[in-house]
Amino acid sequence: MTKKIIPVIMAGGKGTRLWPLSRSSAPKQFIQVVDEKTLFQETLERIADAAIYEAPVIITNQDFRFTVAEQAREVGVDLSAIILEPVARNTAAAIAAAAIHLKQTFGEEAILLLLASDHEIDAGRDWSDAVATAHETATSGKIVTFGVKPTEPATGYGYIEQGDVLPSGAHKVKRFVEKPQLAAAEEMLAAGAFFWNSGIFMSRVDLLLSELEAFAPEVHEAAAAAVAAAAVDLDFVRLDEESFQASPDISIDYAVMEKTKNAAVVTSAFAWSDLGSWDAVWKLGDKDADGNVVIGHATVMNTENSLVLSRASHVAVQGLKDVAVVASEDAVYVGRLDEAQQVGTLVKALALSKETSRLTETHPTAYRPWGGYTSLLNGDRFQVKRLFVLPGKKLSLQKHFHRSEHWICVKGTAEVTVGDKVMFVRENESVYIPQGDLHRLYNPGKIMLEMIEVQTGSYLGEDDIVRVSDEFGRG
Repeated sequence: MTKKIIPVIMAGGKGTRLWPLSRSSAPKQFIQVVDEKTLFQETLERIADAAIYEAPVIITNQDFRFTVAEQAREVGVDLSAIILEPVARNTAAAIAAAAIHLKQTFGEEAILLLLASDHEIDAGRDWSDAVATAHETATSGKIVTFGVKPTEPATGYGYIEQGDVLPSGAHKVKRFVEKPQLAAAEEMLAAGAFFWNSGIFMSRVDLLLSELEAFAPEVHEAAAAAVAAAAVDLDFVRLDEESFQASPDISIDYAVMEKTKNAAVVTSAFAWSDLGSWDAVWKLGDKDADGNVVIGHATVMNTENSLVLSRASHVAVQGLKDVAVVASEDAVYVGRLDEAQQVGTLVKALALSKETSRLTETHPTAYRPWGGYTSLLNGDRFQVKRLFVLPGKKLSLQKHFHRSEHWICVKGTAEVTVGDKVMFVRENESVYIPQGDLHRLYNPGKIMLEMIEVQTGSYLGEDDIVRVSDEFGRG
């Protein structure tokens, strides 16, 4: 049995609150928001010390499985397992399945650390001390939550009231408080015994499972059946869909934490944010003399207390105050920072329109097990993409019924199969793939292969792909 902490990272969910950078196919944990690394990658690096932590277990879904694997590879963090939820059932069922998996893999006394993949945390001394205290407290038989010392009367977070102190230095949980109105939040801030509920917790696996069995038996039963009937697919553990679907849709807070008598809270002042809105990004960012946070390709003039972020075109903002201006490759959001919590409502309106629904769903850059692509230009009967293929990876052997393709190599060397011919395409060389011909792209080199792909035809959808052979098991 390991004595190390086993991190379990929740990495599912859909992206709406940081639109237009986040989309349903590219939620905030997998995109670059403030730094060059994604929030998911920062989470991985936070628990990368092999002296303290085992390799993490990731809980995600079918759509993000290759993104998880690729982003972990980019930062050099090995994963213990990637567990795939077949349907969304909130956090209780997912955590139950992960705990059962850990029990089978590491033993029932293993210590689980649950982390969200989309939080910004200053992983300094305060964080390390909180983890150490939580570890001692969890080992003694408590389910430990992490309470963050509030810096303002925030209404977007739940709160925890601490009770009597425990021998480890943690406290018993006196009660949990739902997201409050402003007056109640101000009262709790003044009282001093209330802390933001970070959604992070630590527990022995056997205690967590016994509490789930006692307070949420249907969740425990469904998760156990889903793990028992799970299938191993490449590097992924696919939970059984029929079993998992039988679980109630309930959070771990409602299922266990608000009912157990074994809840404890470790309080700390480490900097923490769930980055749930653009005003949260502004609060976290480095501000200039006028209170502006400027990220990416942007210039501001006569502007105060604003967030201006662009990953694509250069954005110039003049004469504004207290606003967010966020530009992605294909959409721009402009709104007041004090209304940033309402972006989700705007995204719902966009999703209802045929003309704008795609802007809420797909991101211009999509990751695949072999690398990915970025959509550069779309027109009538044509589109242009940048393909990036990892060293040693190959696309499926495939054909298209409705389009032909031109590939131009801009970096690296490509091995291209077209029909029964195999050829090498080097930088500044190109190849044509006629409509209906079997073809494959392979990177035999040691560096990233980059190709410009020009598609022409009557239908250019991603579903016009017939895979004849695929090393990643895709149909």
